[in-house]
Amino acid sequence: MESTYCTDPGKVRDHNEDSVGVFFGENCLLGIVADGMGGHAAGEIASRMAVDLSSAKWAERSGTPTRDEAESWLNHLVRSINLRIYEYSGTHEACRGMGTTFAAAFCTNDFVVVSTVGDSRVYIWNQGSTARQISEDHTLVNELLKSGQISKEDAEIHPKKHVLMRALGTEPTIALDTSVFDWSKGSHLLICSDGLTNKLSGEKLSEIMEEATGLHEKTEKMINEANHAGGEDNISVIIISQDGGGEKQ
Repeated sequence: MESTYCTDPGKVRDHNEDSVGVFFGENCLLGIVADGMGGHAAGEIASRMAVDLSSAKWAERSGTPTRDEAESWLNHLVRSINLRIYEYSGTHEACRGMGTTFAAAFCTNDFVVVSTVGDSRVYIWNQGSTARQISEDHTLVNELLKSGQISKEDAEIHPKKHVLMRALGTEPTIALDTSVFDWSKGSHLLICSDGLTNKLSGEKLSEIMEEATGLHEKTEKMINEANHAGGEDNISVIIISQDGGGEKQ
């Protein structure tokens, strides 16, 4: 497994509230994209806390986990980050109400554990196929879509598309959305913030993945395309290759 990532403030915002982390272990790695929310610099603080706490927890673990161990570890991580951010915001006036999305993939050679909160996404892609979203958006619009109140076309242009139903740090407890699945050689994961997916469709992401370029060139191309389409938000993407093709960052 190898991975690369890229993050960019976009063309409109003057600072980047996205935080990204990729951490390598023994036959495993952890990739995280967190998109902060809150006034002033609070969103940036929340997303950075999520990645820094993940880094610290990752440094404490060792070995190659079983499926159950990896799932349990990731669930515990999400709960602990949520509580830490919630407690921090409660004791720092400037950070009141801050939170962050969280999209994480704990990858081994045989399986992947994915856990997400908010609207940062995880996709899986194989050559010749369209990138498939394997996470669920915790948004008002997605709830309306699932209940049949709006169409998929309506969802794409809904004025409240940005409204989150779930984020880390806004409540003392958090509902978990974790899944475990196998992946095979040639598989790639994309972990990204909504600054990318609001601008590029799964078909466009797949088109870039099909190009005969390295993984880092692909992440840069995705960022450039999202900026070309407007770049109103911060943009972040991690690509993880099951069998190489990238560089460690």
